[in-house]
Amino acid sequence: MPRPCKCRKIAYLPGVTFFKPSGLPMRALEETRLSVEEAEAIRLKDLEGLDQEPAAVRMNVSRPTFQRMLSSARRKIADSLLNGKAIRITGGNYELTGRSYRCRNGHEWDVSFESPVEEPPELCPTCKTPEITALLPPGIRPMSGARPAGTAGLTERARRRGFR
Repeated sequence: MPRPCKCRKIAYLPGVTFFKPSGLPMRALEETRLSVEEAEAIRLKDLEGLDQEPAAVRMNVSRPTFQRMLSSARRKIADSLLNGKAIRITGGNYELTGRSYRCRNGHEWDVSFESPVEEPPELCPTCKTPEITALLPPGIRPMSGARPAGTAGLTERARRRGFR
């Protein structure tokens, strides 16, 4: 009996999940499916510039598993670019990791996506300041319309603070 597959940890879902060559109608295109964890492997290695070991730790997988995901993603992207195929980022076996916050005094902390938080924290847990911002890596934002469990019905204030 094979081992059960571990859920991969994903920090951010891509804001855009479909790419196609310009000037070609969809009916004439083949589509390549890139899993969300393959896209995360590309983000960690190629965009953030992490080595494989720390990237594997962040995704909660072994280094060889990370290497296989990265190789598979790069092969699919190369095939799509060179052979004029569309790329759709969808599916996979993953779970979202927590959201990070910083107060104006520089204190940082994480809130798990599993915790039933409907709004960002009101106060910094260390210094109790109300001036808090959500931390996102440059150029990365959560997928439009996707919400972690427990965040339905967010207030406008929560949306302004970084929840989507």
